[in-house]
Amino acid sequence: MHIREFQNLIREMYWHKDLQRSAEANFIYLVEEIGELGSAIVKGDRKLMEEELADAFAWLVTVANALSIDIEEAALKRYGGSCPKCGANPCRCSSK
Repeated sequence: MHIREFQNLIREMYWHKDLQRSAEANFIYLVEEIGELGSAIVKGDRKLMEEELADAFAWLVTVANALSIDIEEAALKRYGGSCPKCGANPCRCSSK
């Protein structure tokens, strides 16, 4: 499955609810899921990490849907072949 297909799947399943919230409200849910992912990482619970990563990803595409952004297109535009900072592949940046 491509990212765009997953984004469309989430839109089909949840858009009737997501549309009722603003992009900002959907973003708050994303931030909550990121916090839950952090807790799972601290606990070292692999199953919970997988679940929270999936939830965070679903909320990320929900925010993209609320903003009418094709996240696959945006990701490929920014990271589609080389580092957006140094232009190399693999990255040769000294930071992060």
